[in-house]
Amino acid sequence: MGALDGLGVLVTRPEPQAGPLARRLATEGARVYRLPAVELSPREDRARQRAALGPIDRFHWVVFVSANAVRFGAALLEGRRDLRLAAVGPATAAALNHAGYRVGLVPSGGYDSEHLLATPELRHVQGQRVLIVRGDGGRELLADELTARGAEVVYAEVYARQCARPVPGVVAAVEAEWAQGLIDVVTATSGELLRCLYEILQPAGRALLARSALLVGGERIAAVAREIGLTGPLIVAPHADDASLVDALLEWRRHTNAP
Repeated sequence: MGALDGLGVLVTRPEPQAGPLARRLATEGARVYRLPAVELSPREDRARQRAALGPIDRFHWVVFVSANAVRFGAALLEGRRDLRLAAVGPATAAALNHAGYRVGLVPSGGYDSEHLLATPELRHVQGQRVLIVRGDGGRELLADELTARGAEVVYAEVYARQCARPVPGVVAAVEAEWAQGLIDVVTATSGELLRCLYEILQPAGRALLARSALLVGGERIAAVAREIGLTGPLIVAPHADDASLVDALLEWRRHTNAP
């Protein structure tokens, strides 16, 4: 009998990232539903961006901010094994390792820009060139702070994000299960994803979301939940990686009367 037996969890991560989280939850006994709220696609101008970057070895650091950045941007490295690579967290580092690259810098204690900026290696970057590989848009903190420290920062935005456009009937099917009380907890690993989920749901689904427990990867996402009017219980994991999310849900389950 698993610790999450009887608990229905809606996983909203885009594919293929949804798979590992869904499997972890299922291993603990959860009843897992999947409704990707965001779709990712390669940027059409990646070739132009790559040409504009010049030789990749002119950068003192190449920073990948997510596993998706690796998925769509690892080709920028051109198979070079002598580059100094930084990853915002262990999932990103694992993606780089899987692609055949050794990561020189991963922050400890937290998996975000703040913790990466706190590493000794990035405290003194005066005169250095830093390439940040990411999707379009996103937080500017990392680039702004590195620039303030004297670095020359360049972005490679290698993929685009947009709210999902589910196959007709998929949302209705999930909402029907939800209305029957089969979904108890909804996951959200970014504020953008949460906003997209709210957008693709029908009014009845939004009402269900508003009162459901929400498992989020950090306080910033919790703030977005309250901003859009969600009033259900908040389960705030310290980070948005799979292990942190599942651990936070297990801890919540131990201390509640959830089904």
